[in-house]
Amino acid sequence: MQAWRLFRGLDRTQRATFIACFLGWALDAFDFFLLTFVILPIGKEFGRTVADVGWAIALTLMMRPVGAFLFGLLGDRFGRRLPLMIDIIFYSVMELLTAFAPNFTVLLILRALYGIGMGGEWGLGASLAMESLPAKARGLFSGILQQGYAFGYLLAAIVYWIVFPYFGWRGLFVAGAMPAFLVIYIRARVPESRAWKKPEKDFATVTISTFRRALPLFIYVVLLMTAFNYMSHGTQDLYQTFLETQRGLAVNQKAIVGIIYAFGAICGGTIFGHLSQSWGRRRAIVIAAICGLILIPIWVFSPGLSLLIIGGFLMQFMVQGAWGIVPVHLNELSPPALRSTFPGLAYQLGNFFAANAAVVEAKLAQTFRGANNQPDYAKALAVFAATIFIALIILAAVGREERGKEF
Repeated sequence: MQAWRLFRGLDRTQRATFIACFLGWALDAFDFFLLTFVILPIGKEFGRTVADVGWAIALTLMMRPVGAFLFGLLGDRFGRRLPLMIDIIFYSVMELLTAFAPNFTVLLILRALYGIGMGGEWGLGASLAMESLPAKARGLFSGILQQGYAFGYLLAAIVYWIVFPYFGWRGLFVAGAMPAFLVIYIRARVPESRAWKKPEKDFATVTISTFRRALPLFIYVVLLMTAFNYMSHGTQDLYQTFLETQRGLAVNQKAIVGIIYAFGAICGGTIFGHLSQSWGRRRAIVIAAICGLILIPIWVFSPGLSLLIIGGFLMQFMVQGAWGIVPVHLNELSPPALRSTFPGLAYQLGNFFAANAAVVEAKLAQTFRGANNQPDYAKALAVFAATIFIALIILAAVGREERGKEF
């Protein structure tokens, strides 16, 4: 009921701004996940292996910090609204051009450029959304905003199901240009953030001096976001592999588990984001991480499908519960002059440093070995997740709390 009252308490402009920022992030994720559904068809057309096509995903991830830095600076210099529109058009155009890639090299270049756009969206959208909301509503809407990523995955799955059988992978990327139409809505309905102030002095001088003062905090936030990204990658990337190879689940059973834990993620992010408004950002993150740590046995060691489904739902409820606090926590920690750059760059650097999570877990599985000398993914996932949960608990506990900070 309180959540509904918070939503009803927003004025028309605040609602329009939040909807635009949510859709910007959700459609960004939608464009990213489209590629993951068509790795095999792309490889077949260009005569490439799965590992080769995997570089298209890797290049996207590697270029995200570049986008966060470039578009973040634009957001701090010229305001959030215009750079956000430019960013959405940019990544939509890169998505559309991917549909017409004449060869594999061009496709890789386009996916790298798309990564710049993907990296720029989160920082711009999160800062615009959080600055436009009343302080008492930030926690709830932070949780909803972050789950745009999960919503984007579900949307990509639906579009793949509808479009791919008739138009192939190229038709899928044509559909991926849809986010460009969001710019029309932003231009018509979304004003500039009132918290943004046009720099009165030399922008470069102010930015450099502010960043120098905030450097220790920035390093801490990058470490925090590295732990966050290790947590999400560590509980997601090889979980489907574990279900197939070690639990022997069929494709439809794996799909059921995946869909259910995606809904767990959406619920967890929204609920914990809202709870952080009363508990505090750090405390809510710590509680979610502790609960995730406790849930590890049911998550990977359950003998039956029913318990695995419950474990998957609850684990992603806690993982994304902690993640739901990230937009508001990082924006409250950020120096005002760098609020478009600071959160987004820290987020994307954390994602960059945690990109090897699946590799580490795979090597752990090879080390542990289980029945018939097969890789023990259950033990590998359990050890990795436990280590990361403990690291996140410590990092969140020692950090600063800025709940309710005025923008």
